[in-house]
Amino acid sequence: MAFVVIYDANVLYGNEVRDLLVRLSLSGLVQARWTNEILDEMERNLLANRPDISVDKMSLLRERMNSAVPGALVEGYEGLIKALELPDADDRHVLAAAVKAGAQVIVTSNLRDFPADRLTDFCVRVQSPDDFVLDQLDLDNGIVRDCVHQIANSRLRPPKTFAAVLDALERAGLVESAAALRD
Repeated sequence: MAFVVIYDANVLYGNEVRDLLVRLSLSGLVQARWTNEILDEMERNLLANRPDISVDKMSLLRERMNSAVPGALVEGYEGLIKALELPDADDRHVLAAAVKAGAQVIVTSNLRDFPADRLTDFCVRVQSPDDFVLDQLDLDNGIVRDCVHQIANSRLRPPKTFAAVLDALERAGLVESAAALRD
């Protein structure tokens, strides 16, 4: 059985990284989880920074994510939030969702907001998206490569090659993962 991971809003922000993380879940390598609050944050940031994206497109993205990964939406975690302590109180909902979902990993770009000493009691650890993908490469290199090929094959306007997807992942911060996939 695949282990459970919570994807924070910041790793769902970029198209290629989000696509790879969702596809890793679809492959069965991991069980992805998120909350409406996480999706709200992703949506808010995308709409603020990308005026070319309409509210309707964001709603469609959210709907597609939730239908693509059945069971990904974590609910009923809200009662845990107040009891949790993190450097940024606004991140407590992510840890609460991880606890509720029984997640082993929180994938986030904000590592310092989730110090290990605050996660140990919950048997949760935090990983950057790059380290997370590297671990998935160690588990099953072929599945991760297939996911990247699927992304390239899905990009039609404009078309993208495997190498172009790796370039996009590298620009998004998956530097070591992109390098490992190039080897």
